Amino acid sequence: MNKRLIVALDVPDLKTAKNLVKILRSSVEIFKIGSQLFTASGPSVVEAVYNAGAKVFLDLKFHDIPHTVANAAIEAANMGVFMFNIHASGGTKMMQAAVDAARKAASIAAKPRPLVLAVTVLTSMDEPELRQLGILRKTEEQVMHLASLARDAGCDGVVCSAEEAAYIRKALGDDFIIVTPGIRPKGADIGDQRRIATPHSAIEAGADYIVVGRPIIEAQDPLAVANKILEEMGM
Repeated sequence: MNKRLIVALDVPDLKTAKNLVKILRSSVEIFKIGSQLFTASGPSVVEAVYNAGAKVFLDLKFHDIPHTVANAAIEAANMGVFMFNIHASGGTKMMQAAVDAARKAASIAAKPRPLVLAVTVLTSMDEPELRQLGILRKTEEQVMHLASLARDAGCDGVVCSAEEAAYIRKALGDDFIIVTPGIRPKGADIGDQRRIATPHSAIEAGADYIVVGRPIIEAQDPLAVANKILEEMGM
């Protein structure tokens, strides 16, 4: 079974999520639970994924004052998620608070410590949008800046586009985890994504994990599409 493909359960309800996990479980080990599904179903969807023998990437992109994010990290660790993310733009103190809180909570609960990933620049954004926010660096420069801050804050890795993965891998080493969303198989609709890549190019660029959502979950045969993506990854 491939352990580098993460399928995004970007669906509106628990029933649909459970059905997709059941269909895909033979080929997929990690499922991403984002804002829509978690808002609709809460921790019960995390439990459902674990009951199927799979792992959870909790994609809620925590971004708040350090105390609030630390408390959110504690709850993520108590749920036993495999990984969760925070926004690197929340700053060093916030990232350190999340890392420390997750480590302590996992130790107390006698559970594996979740990986803490920092989101750099969303794959739906490009340089014109960054300039609107007052960020004058080029996209890859901003991503590298935030990735370095995340590494120094103790994060296990980052979420970034495949376009920046090679730069980060070279600068921050093989032990720093890189998760790349915005992955589209050959011929797939890019949707609202701007900085995208194919499964193969993302792995070649240095990604440890790739995240694929709509091309799989909206397919008539999700498992067939997932297996095709695994082939593209060279797995």
